[in-house]
Amino acid sequence: MAALIVIAVLVLFALVAAARSIRVIPQARAGVVERLGRYSRTLEPGLTIITPFIDRVKPLVDLREQVVNFSPQSVITEDNVVVGIETVLYFTITDPRSATYEIAQPLQAIEQLTVTTLRNVIGGLTLEDTLTARENVNNELRVVLDEATGKWGIRINRVEIKSVDPPPDIRTAMEKQMRAERDRRAAILTAEGQKQAQILTAEGAKQAAVLTAEGDRQAAILRAEGEAKAIDTVFSAIHEGHPTRELLSYEYLQMLPQLAQGDANKVFVVPSEFATAFGGIGEALSHRVPGANTPSAPAPASPQALASSQADTSPRAGTSPEAGAPRRRTASQQRDAPQQRDAPQQRDASQQPDASQQPDASSPASSTDSDAPTNRGRKAAERSR
Repeated sequence: MAALIVIAVLVLFALVAAARSIRVIPQARAGVVERLGRYSRTLEPGLTIITPFIDRVKPLVDLREQVVNFSPQSVITEDNVVVGIETVLYFTITDPRSATYEIAQPLQAIEQLTVTTLRNVIGGLTLEDTLTARENVNNELRVVLDEATGKWGIRINRVEIKSVDPPPDIRTAMEKQMRAERDRRAAILTAEGQKQAQILTAEGAKQAAVLTAEGDRQAAILRAEGEAKAIDTVFSAIHEGHPTRELLSYEYLQMLPQLAQGDANKVFVVPSEFATAFGGIGEALSHRVPGANTPSAPAPASPQALASSQADTSPRAGTSPEAGAPRRRTASQQRDAPQQRDAPQQRDASQQPDASQQPDASSPASSTDSDAPTNRGRKAAERSR
């Protein structure tokens, strides 16, 4: 019976020893083994056998990257503004032995080191630099913390500023400044837009004016070419038709009303060629219309006028009828003298009447003019009887 008890005790002891000697280490974990109170070795992930009752395994160390969120800390900037900064820390334990024996509370130590380093960095920056230069602050914090925690077996991977909370009055001032800045930018953008719009409008007006002027120029050129061609055609037609002086005078008189047309014409001066053209038409009518130069019925004459007319018409002694002809032509020329005084002193060669078209002294019209006084005398004598 006693033997059975001893055997049972030995079996139980063997089971306990076996359970204490076999350890399984998970992945991304590490175990520190102490033998008789001193550091012996570091257990790697997997199945491990240790000496029971001699070796002792301390709590496993997590080798994965860990994240620590630190509460907001009050920090004074260079321009004496108190802000609350909340940071986030990413670190990894690289040496389980150093992390176990070099530092007692690594997380608290990292937090205090982060606060002191953050105050040193932010104290040299203004509020505006703190808000805009977060990347530089993060890099400076990471470098300082990595140097300090290297001997602890901890590597600082990243340090991020989660939030920066200025005081309420500073926040209100910043909002007003931001609003004013946005209003200024909006005004600048509006002015730039109006400027571009005016420039484009001016460019469009300029191009339109240039195109309009070009079109007017082309139209004026074509119109002038058409008028020149029309004038050339009319000029050729007139010269090919050989117009007479009377026709030219008649056309000249027809053009006078057109010269006087227009609202701007206040005073119209009759040209000096007007009398010449009128005289040419009168000569043409005197040659072509029969009886155009026949005088109207004379008024009753007195005996004295009859006697004087007979004395004038009777041939003088020693003179022939041919001798009196020049004197009658001189009288007809004297009747035409008022029209000749109105004509210009110098005429163009093209306006000179043709010699073949001037009335001859021996024409019927001349004879009619010469016989007019005799007929008047005879009628006056008959009426007096």
